[in-house]
Amino acid sequence: MNENTCFQDVWMGNTCYGCGPANHDGMHIKSRWSDDGQFVIAEYLADAKYNSGMPDVMYGGTVASLVDCHSIWTAIAFAYKSENRILGSEPLILCVTGKLSITFIKPTPISKPLHLKAWVEGGIDRKVNVICELGPSGDMTARAEVTAVKIT
Repeated sequence: MNENTCFQDVWMGNTCYGCGPANHDGMHIKSRWSDDGQFVIAEYLADAKYNSGMPDVMYGGTVASLVDCHSIWTAIAFAYKSENRILGSEPLILCVTGKLSITFIKPTPISKPLHLKAWVEGGIDRKVNVICELGPSGDMTARAEVTAVKIT
């Protein structure tokens, strides 16, 4: 797996709504390492169906879904990295959301590509704390703190 490979492509049978390649109705976010390997990044352009009802404003639940999925993949990727293992190698490292706290800084536009940037704050253990920022280029519209819990 090289640094440009999308993490979600490791588990092609994943049916998660936000990130699962096998969910035909899903959002299909694609997370990968930043060029410097310090962050997990993704870009997402939303479909108009994720509108909040106001012109050019994304529904907050969609924003939460994006940061949730991206943060969980960040925790998984950092856990594999901490063990010097290839993402997806056996035994699998899987995480679920233990806590999601999101701050909506300002409305997130639906018409612009969104950038997600996440990293682990603190150590890698059974519970992993992830910080995730989201917004169009150069403008953060939401910030989340996610506690990811290893289940395997």
